[in-house]
Amino acid sequence: MFKASGTTAKGLNIIIVGCGKVGAALIEQLSKEGHDITIIDKNSQVIQDITNMYDIMGIPGNGASYSVQMEAGIEDADLIIAVTDSDELNLLCCTIAKQVGNCAAIARVRNPDYSREVGYLREKLGLAMIINPELEAANEAARILYLPTALEVNAFAHGQAELIKIKLPKGNILDNKTIASIGRETVKNILICAIEREGKVCIPSGNFTLKADDVISFVSTRIHARIFLKEIGFATNQVKDTMIIGGGKAAYYLAKQLLAMGISVKIIESNRARCEELSILLPDAIIINGDGTDEELLKEEGIGRAESFVPLTGIDEENIMLTLHAKQVSDAKVITKINRITFKNVINSLELGSVIYPRYITSEAIIAYVRAKKASMDSNIETLYHMFDYRAEAIEFRVDENSAVTNIPLAGLNLKDNLLIAFINRNGKIIIPSGDDCIAVGDTVMIVTTNTGFNDIQDILK
Repeated sequence: MFKASGTTAKGLNIIIVGCGKVGAALIEQLSKEGHDITIIDKNSQVIQDITNMYDIMGIPGNGASYSVQMEAGIEDADLIIAVTDSDELNLLCCTIAKQVGNCAAIARVRNPDYSREVGYLREKLGLAMIINPELEAANEAARILYLPTALEVNAFAHGQAELIKIKLPKGNILDNKTIASIGRETVKNILICAIEREGKVCIPSGNFTLKADDVISFVSTRIHARIFLKEIGFATNQVKDTMIIGGGKAAYYLAKQLLAMGISVKIIESNRARCEELSILLPDAIIINGDGTDEELLKEEGIGRAESFVPLTGIDEENIMLTLHAKQVSDAKVITKINRITFKNVINSLELGSVIYPRYITSEAIIAYVRAKKASMDSNIETLYHMFDYRAEAIEFRVDENSAVTNIPLAGLNLKDNLLIAFINRNGKIIIPSGDDCIAVGDTVMIVTTNTGFNDIQDILK
């Protein structure tokens, strides 16, 4: 067993099995939030490297082994998270943990066969959560392709509200306008809740003046978001077609969603056997067997005419090069999937547009669960989303009991700095709140803040 030096803050007792990309993202965030973490991985060198970086325990071995789990302290664990490359191993880890310990269990499961049975598996195995990074990445890509002028589109309140990120072009009608004047002059039901300018992120007040090249995140219902975007000169129609490079799980999930929306799909995949599989799974898609990085093939297959282009190869560098090529030869909306997070500043400087990080999508869902489990029971985290490379958070809380924040007009609450209450969801109706509105029991409430580590709705108070 390896142990890094240092002290450990009070938090949940968490075992993480698998130290790949998602495991590393979880370790980074959960150790920051003060939890006791023990990691299990077959590769002892990986364990050594990670325990040298963080104040955590590490055990080399098979995470599905009873004796390894006992050594890791499964009997005292609050939560086990299995994120190895094998779906079956993840499910087995959780099943053994549930038999031995009294902990919650989360498994990463990516196979489409299992994904169709998520509800059954979760119930029968007693799992807190089954998470599928490829499916989540596909969901995020599909939301962007429905609204291609957006950089990002994230869903809250079970899809009733959206957090949309756009970049303000030069000459736009919002250039040089204050946020207060936008509220008076355009559609009412939107709230601009975070702005990035020259690398700095802020939560704006009403007297903040927007400038061209600002990256703006605003929250609204789907209908009002589209009315607002139209009013400020952004197109709101979904793409008619998409070209996907690579035929893996994410490509399958994305194609399935787009075809259901009436968007035509062409997939270019180099493996012939996989092409035959995809043509059976996706009879309405065009499947091309070929090298998606071949310029001539891309030209032949109509990259110049494509409305959208999504490179989903397993290699980040290929995805980035394909994105840059597509931006040169077409006007397509491009979405880039990036698995590793090295050279983040270089990636940001390339202006790739919409970038999706499956490991962060996965870790956010798990961190939301962990924070909710740590919190008191009068409120719970429904959704958590990290904005602008973890420099701001959007959190949706469920309010189950009366507390210091309920039944008081928002103007009367002593809120922390750098924080906005973005919406109140009351029985499916989204309220963009004014100072006169109150939070009530049964609501879900979304806040946006540059503070971090909120577990409970009452954390918004000073």
